[in-house]
Amino acid sequence: MDPRPVETRLIGPKPQDGDASPSEGWARFAESELSRAGYRSSAPRSEVVALIGGQECVRTPAEITDALRSRGHGVGTATVYRTLEALEGLDLVQRLDIGGGPARFEPAFPGREHHHHHLICDRCGLVTPFEDPGLERAIDSLADRLDYEVGGHEVVLRGSCPACAHETENRYQQASAR
Repeated sequence: MDPRPVETRLIGPKPQDGDASPSEGWARFAESELSRAGYRSSAPRSEVVALIGGQECVRTPAEITDALRSRGHGVGTATVYRTLEALEGLDLVQRLDIGGGPARFEPAFPGREHHHHHLICDRCGLVTPFEDPGLERAIDSLADRLDYEVGGHEVVLRGSCPACAHETENRYQQASAR
């Protein structure tokens, strides 16, 4: 067994209201970049930007719309899609296509600050963000060996989340006991 400590960190719940958040300035930055690119400001678009800036990980456009409506904001689905398209065009959101469903989006920070990767459960669709400094070092080392300047990367690991893996193991044990 490897004696080195495990460095992988699953990213947990977002800080509570009033706590510091790494994405506090993202919404302001995104609004200023949209304005600088010639997009006119609107209250619905600002609501979409604020929600995206406060989210921990990826959401679908429908999840964004539902979250805004549950908070009493009358933002339409078309506004969500137009805002995401504009943000993606300015590299302000990262798009995650997981297959078998709509794309998901999350804030993209300048300089890849707060960069993370994703675990995706193929059974239930759960998306779990994680950080791993060892993985980042391995990618940097590979780039050095290949003499390649890596501008960005995405790592998506697919498999079964603990709950689905446990359920499968239970079904296997029940079937083999018969």
